Amino acid sequence: MVDEEKLPVSQWSSEEVGLWLENIGYGDYYKEFVNDNRIDGQVLLILTENDLKDSLGIRVLGDRKRLWLAINKLQQEHSKSALNLDTYSRKKSLDFKDSAYISSSDSNDDEEGSNSLSLADVSETWRTFLSVLYAFLVFCLTSFVMTVVHDRVPDMKKYPPLPDIILDSVPLIPWAFTMCEFTGIVLWSMWVAVLFLHKHRMILIRRMMALAGTVFLLRCVTMFVTSLSVPGIHLECSGKLYGDVWAKLHRAFEIMFGFGMSVNGVRSCGDYMFSGHTVVITLLNFFITEYTPRYWYYLHTACWVLNLFGIFFILAAHEHYSIDVLIAFYISSRLFLYYHTLANSLSIKKEDKRTKVWFPLFSFFEENVNGRVPNEYEWPLKIPEFLKFRSKKHE
Repeated sequence: MVDEEKLPVSQWSSEEVGLWLENIGYGDYYKEFVNDNRIDGQVLLILTENDLKDSLGIRVLGDRKRLWLAINKLQQEHSKSALNLDTYSRKKSLDFKDSAYISSSDSNDDEEGSNSLSLADVSETWRTFLSVLYAFLVFCLTSFVMTVVHDRVPDMKKYPPLPDIILDSVPLIPWAFTMCEFTGIVLWSMWVAVLFLHKHRMILIRRMMALAGTVFLLRCVTMFVTSLSVPGIHLECSGKLYGDVWAKLHRAFEIMFGFGMSVNGVRSCGDYMFSGHTVVITLLNFFITEYTPRYWYYLHTACWVLNLFGIFFILAAHEHYSIDVLIAFYISSRLFLYYHTLANSLSIKKEDKRTKVWFPLFSFFEENVNGRVPNEYEWPLKIPEFLKFRSKKHE
């Protein structure tokens, strides 16, 4: 008989898995697990219900469901004990000036019936500061590259707008781009409110800055390498406006402090290949929906509506080609999902060395964050001590 308390499941041999099957009343499947497929403890911990049906050939629905419940219970118990052990070891090694540990549950996971997770709430303001600095430097570079590509924009008389099936079908709406920026301002206001109230705001800021900086760095490369003709003849674009370096730097500061928005007087040409406005509103949408509870349906629906309307307004204003918007949405959404998949998976983050090679920024910013970030909220402003004293005295 297998002693589950003394011997961890991950160290079981195939024979011990077979004994466990017999102990729970499913010895009939000993051959499928042990003889045919050599299922040991490590494999048992990553089995899925589809594996039981497709690979192990368990066709009896009742047996398969009950066996899956037993296996899933083992997986959850092993995951919880491993996570607690990892958190304990980190408590002994981390500098508590930079980080503090808490035990909490993710509201999203609670809705799905998952166990609570232990999370290293690594405020680490110095890492957050570096992420903000990284994003700021990328935005400075982006502003300068925008002045460079403006000087290289092709002559409209020689290179007219490229054929675009959507722009050719959607009539020009002059005020549409202003409406796109208005949707971005609304989404930004929502995100600031979430950051203000979220208990783990430092982690959220790090992730936002890391992702935004990386996407805009890629945008710098793409729009510098290839210069597309302007997407609409209504755009007043003429090259060679910023001849010397100092003129380019002055214009770059104007773009940067105007946040690249036309409502702030920033107009530029040549910064195509993929849309910066689409990147911003898409990332804001994804961050708001990720870090608010899933049962906030109305908020999430509003964010998606604003995201999609913002994209429509960009196309209706003929400020970007359709492919610019499509690529921007795809890159922003995929990078967000890849980043959070890695961040939420302890095994991939810690055991796969390729993560550190291909995603060095991720490995640095997420080094001490264990598991999903729970959606917990708090009021960050503390009541002054003299008000507390007066309140107690009055009582």
